Amino acid sequence: MSRWSRICAVRDIPALGARTVTFGAIRVAVFRTADDKIFALRDRCPHKGGPLSQGIVHGEHVTCPLHGWVIGLRDGLAVAPDLGCTARYEVRVDDGEVWIDFTQPARSTAAVASCTHAP
Repeated sequence: MSRWSRICAVRDIPALGARTVTFGAIRVAVFRTADDKIFALRDRCPHKGGPLSQGIVHGEHVTCPLHGWVIGLRDGLAVAPDLGCTARYEVRVDDGEVWIDFTQPARSTAAVASCTHAP
């Protein structure tokens, strides 16, 4: 069985927006930046669990709609002075189609070292 799951076409994700998918009990937000980069994070802000998919995408960050925490799309880390992280999933784009690896959240060394909240 392949570890990659096809989610949608890039064009199905609004520019500077997100689309959500569910994998088991986990809801994942798939984001598209202004320059068509695609990122996937657990759809849960590390602060109070707000839906990141409803936040404002700017650069390679999303601002949570509940309390304004800024989360990096590349690593899932909250931007200082806030602390915490949300799980990040590996994404690839082939021929305009978005694929996600749901086998386990991907974490950089920096994310593991600085995450104070469970993803």
